[in-house]
Amino acid sequence: MSIPPTRKPKRPPAFHEEHAESSSVSGLHDDAKNCERCDLYKDATQIVFGEGRENAKVVLVGEQPGDREDLMGRPFVGPAGRLLDQCLHEANIDRSTCYVTNAVKHFKFEQRGKRRLHARPNAGEIKQCAWWLGGELAILRPRLIVALGATALYSLMGRSVQLTKERGRIHTATDGTPVLVTAHPSYLLRIRGRDEKARQRRSFINDLQKIVQFLD
Repeated sequence: MSIPPTRKPKRPPAFHEEHAESSSVSGLHDDAKNCERCDLYKDATQIVFGEGRENAKVVLVGEQPGDREDLMGRPFVGPAGRLLDQCLHEANIDRSTCYVTNAVKHFKFEQRGKRRLHARPNAGEIKQCAWWLGGELAILRPRLIVALGATALYSLMGRSVQLTKERGRIHTATDGTPVLVTAHPSYLLRIRGRDEKARQRRSFINDLQKIVQFLD
């Protein structure tokens, strides 16, 4: 009787066998400037690549650039970025020691009059852009990756880990790198109730403090 071949577990997008390759993150960024792997480049101002030290022990991965990031060409410089900086500071973490990037490098939005409103990337767009995130992680080889929100978590862990259930926990990616699961700072900005906003902010800071505990 023939035995059917064993299927290999499906790798999450960011850890697919094939990804961008370069000798440095700056080289990778140069290669990505004319990226047309999905249609998001057509409406975005520019690609927004990651930034930070190539010897960073921690890589923070968000969802995608927002309106401010799209215009400035830098990750996490808008309202969510400012909140992230504040919470990192309260958790005794210096952002300059980290590498900060996004799962998707182009801004996806809906035009409402003069305003550009954030639109969530779909699975196909995340998979296409994981080509670049995978390249970043291969160069950086961090001790810890922080998944900020569901989009980053999907790119890093696939569908095996759910944000709501696993927030605050550390999982292991398919390449062996630990991944801390937490919310995206933009989630905190959308909360209207003062008490709930304060509670969620404390929870987010508590999650970030696990970075320090992990590295000690």
